[in-house]
Amino acid sequence: MLVALLRRVFPRPGGIERFRAHYDADCLPPVDRHERASMPAYSRCIACGMCDRGERERIAASGGAYRGVMGLVLSASRSMPDFRASAYSASFVSEEALLEKERLCPTHVPIAAVVRFIRDKAEAVGGPLPLPPRVSSLPPRTLSTGAAEGSSSERGL
Repeated sequence: MLVALLRRVFPRPGGIERFRAHYDADCLPPVDRHERASMPAYSRCIACGMCDRGERERIAASGGAYRGVMGLVLSASRSMPDFRASAYSASFVSEEALLEKERLCPTHVPIAAVVRFIRDKAEAVGGPLPLPPRVSSLPPRTLSTGAAEGSSSERGL
């Protein structure tokens, strides 16, 4: 009874505040209910490579910063602190291209939502990691415009 009374008089931070106190230094942001409910759909990727079709030009133009859509989707299954490394890669592909890739996906992974999740979580802990000097001079926005290049039968790798 005394413990309960003391907790009411001297409340400790709980919930999100406690989570942040423990995990902010590890670059691990909290996940809300909606995000948590969406996460099982992100893991449907079977790494078939269909979403990398036509990505050869973007991959080459990125100087190694972007390795294809499949890499972005698979990064969602990694530890969240790694999202900062994936987020800068995502700047080389447009939302329109990601939506086009969703139509190709045999397991119906919500690719655009996966990449938004990665970008949002990276932003919550300081944003994308800085680009290496060789790549930082490339203009990501010019690379990310429009739909995927190449024919549907061409592998981008």
